[in-house]
Amino acid sequence: MLNRIFEFALNNRFLILVFAGLIIASGLYSMTILPIDAVPDVTPNQVQILTNAPGLGPVEVEQFITFPVETAMSGLPGIELIRSVSRFGLSAITIYFDEDMDIYFCRRLVMERLPRAREAIPQELGTPEMGPISTGLGEIYQFEVKGEGYSLMELRTILDWDIAFKLRSVPGVIEVNTFGGELQTYEFQLDASKLVSYDLGIGQIFEALEKNNANAGGAYIVHAQEQYLIRGEGLIQTLQDIENIVVATRNDGTPIYMRNLGQAQFAPMVRQGAVTRDGKGEAVTGIVMLLIGENGRVVVNRVKEKLEEIKKSLPEGVIIDPYYDRIDLVIKTIKTVAMNLSEGAIFVIAVLLLLLGNIRGGLIVAVAIPLSMLAAFTGMVAAGISGNLMSLGAIDFGLIVDGSVVMIENIVRHLAERREKTQKSGRMTSEEMHEVIQESGREVLRPIFFAVGIIIIVYLPILTLQGIEGKMFTPMAVTVIFALVASLVLAFTLTPVLASLFLRKGVKEEETWIIRHVKRIYRPLLTRTMHHPALTGGVAAALFAGSLGVASFMGAEFIPKLDEGSIALQAWRLPSVSLEESVRNTTRIEQVLQNFPEVTSVISRTGRPEIATDPMGVEISDIYVLLKPDHEWTTAATKDGLIQAFDAALQKAVPGTKFSYSQPIELR
Repeated sequence: MLNRIFEFALNNRFLILVFAGLIIASGLYSMTILPIDAVPDVTPNQVQILTNAPGLGPVEVEQFITFPVETAMSGLPGIELIRSVSRFGLSAITIYFDEDMDIYFCRRLVMERLPRAREAIPQELGTPEMGPISTGLGEIYQFEVKGEGYSLMELRTILDWDIAFKLRSVPGVIEVNTFGGELQTYEFQLDASKLVSYDLGIGQIFEALEKNNANAGGAYIVHAQEQYLIRGEGLIQTLQDIENIVVATRNDGTPIYMRNLGQAQFAPMVRQGAVTRDGKGEAVTGIVMLLIGENGRVVVNRVKEKLEEIKKSLPEGVIIDPYYDRIDLVIKTIKTVAMNLSEGAIFVIAVLLLLLGNIRGGLIVAVAIPLSMLAAFTGMVAAGISGNLMSLGAIDFGLIVDGSVVMIENIVRHLAERREKTQKSGRMTSEEMHEVIQESGREVLRPIFFAVGIIIIVYLPILTLQGIEGKMFTPMAVTVIFALVASLVLAFTLTPVLASLFLRKGVKEEETWIIRHVKRIYRPLLTRTMHHPALTGGVAAALFAGSLGVASFMGAEFIPKLDEGSIALQAWRLPSVSLEESVRNTTRIEQVLQNFPEVTSVISRTGRPEIATDPMGVEISDIYVLLKPDHEWTTAATKDGLIQAFDAALQKAVPGTKFSYSQPIELR
């Protein structure tokens, strides 16, 4: 089979060149649509159920909401684990499913059980709802809405009913979580003394409000050959509508209005979270969440285009100020990976040229590097694998060129031998080239196949990993296998074809000066080791044992550490702290951090928003510190040094608060 493939390539050189062109075209196109992210998304296959229960404490939330929902969900097929968090006013339940199950099927199963859970919960306590279908890396774009002369409530209303409403229509956006500011509600302040004087109870107030906040439809009447619909419009539109509601009627027929019992006004909803920025007080922010499985880079670009449209219709003075853009990190990651791959490719090509001693042969081998990468890109798109630090950074160009190196080295050797035998200089005929390349290629087909095949086999066990480990390492193994298979095919097809086209002029096999020096050192060393096998084996065993001892002192990380260009720190306070005190605390933290010249902006998120996908308490704050490029730093040369400087300043300025340091994505 290998011989037939090899001979077909030599006999159909034009087709092989067309095949190489197709690889290039397909790879370049795949590069434009390949999902790119900084790190692989290892979020488990999960569905969240969130229930807002204002006024209930953690014990009541657990008793009346969390336990009934967990009971209703128990027994669903494919469930691996159910976890729950019951906090003041919130129940957050996470159901983990088998990784092989489709996420949409999992959500359908949960949706079918939700009615059972709702029946077990008193209606006035809360309604369980599924959380957005996103992941831990779903927060792809964040922005602040601000404007001179606008209150936090007004800005929040603009964000909720204009900006977020329109952004949710962007393909790939599953949710726009609004965080910070004040959510506008209608509030009626009752005067208790008037309530007593009119001999009314609070239940009558609730009943009157509920019955007078609805529309009703009737039939229709026909008049003068026209039809008129009969409707009763009673939905509350303004504060005056609330005040004009009739609560009761006296014996003499005098109505008692809501305005007789108190005053209606706009007021913020009771909240369990806030956002502050740059030490200037509270802010109103929007968090764009990515639909699971979508291309984050493409969706962010769509969001930016939509925001440009939205800006044209905003009230005068209102602006959208983005402060987090996943594309910035993606671009940085791409540059890092591209630089590493480019440096590796240049190094491999340089070594090939130095060791092979034939420039044309070295360049032919080097062609396998970009073509194998392009073929791997095509395979990644077909397999639904994203390009990231793990999947792309694991590619080893030394492995990719192994087959082509062996093939071209053997061809060069045979061509040189033929030249010496025939004493022929200049170009060889096509028939002679075909004969020599066919003979030399057949000699190394099996060694090349088994050499590359063994490397591929080494990666196969990684494909059996499950869970988080599988999500992390399987894409890496698949990408490497794609590249190795492509390199093997190219070594059997394109490499001999290029050799037949560009090595026609007689070649001379000469040892380079590097090979000569290596042989000069290696030959006597080999002779000594062969004469003293016991000593050689003992030294090898000692080195192996020593390496095991040294390995025990090596550090380990689950994934390579990626410099995200910013710092995320968590501030922890006493659990009994109030939201207002936490806001004052984070404002002070921001003011301290703003004194560092490396810091461009500081954004703090305390507690949780209304859609509480991360149910933090008000005692915890996530603080994002955006930094200048590291070549502009003066306080410290490294990020670790900068973190130490931050910590020293914060411990002095904000005593009693505990800090932990990370990066935005690492923190998720």
